[in-house]
Amino acid sequence: MNPSTIVKPCLEKIVKNNNIYCLYDANRVDNFFADMLDSHYWQENNSIVGSAQGRGTTWFVQYQKQQWVLRHYYRGGMIGKIVEDKYFFTHHAATRAAREFELLKILQTLNLSAPKPIAYRVIRKGFFYQADLLSERIVNAEDLVAKLSTSTISDELWQKIGATIKQFHHHGIYHHDLNAHNILIDQQDKVWLIDFDQGEQRKVALSWQQANMARLLRSFNKEQQRLENFKWQESHWVTLMQGYEKK
Repeated sequence: MNPSTIVKPCLEKIVKNNNIYCLYDANRVDNFFADMLDSHYWQENNSIVGSAQGRGTTWFVQYQKQQWVLRHYYRGGMIGKIVEDKYFFTHHAATRAAREFELLKILQTLNLSAPKPIAYRVIRKGFFYQADLLSERIVNAEDLVAKLSTSTISDELWQKIGATIKQFHHHGIYHHDLNAHNILIDQQDKVWLIDFDQGEQRKVALSWQQANMARLLRSFNKEQQRLENFKWQESHWVTLMQGYEKK
């Protein structure tokens, strides 16, 4: 079953313990504690129900009748090879986890198809911090790369992908890493966007919207070169853009 279409307001509560700062949605979590943001806790309780590999391991965990996504924040690029998962600390609200949590809250109020935020944790170590985020898992869904690795999709679905991205752009939602892996299709062919790290709501402008779409196009071309049976053609991009540009 997909996340409910009825959006409960986020009831934020804070837990502090020495250098650990957590914020969670009390409407979705009973008896919260900081170790819920640690994969070892879920492993020890046999509550890991899956995982995905990216910059690090993303864990899918079972909590009561819910499934969540647990992600640790890792740096990219050359600097990531040196400091890996440490960021300069200024304020809790400025951390990557807090900013993504807040953006996911905004996406829910706008009724956009994105995961609901559950909790985040910031561990401060001197001038630096490490962070983790829990969000709701979109169950019975697969990312677009996985889907196109095994089958083609209809023109109608390509247009729906374009139209969904346009909905986000219409509300000024900038996705920092819009690529084919961060687009999910569920069993009802509903399109979802995930992974809003470094995303933000900004003033609507054609420049960043076009850059967002150019990044997505590059990701399709990259996967086509990487995967032998990737079901992607340039004509699919034309169809996607028809959905994006539709009034």
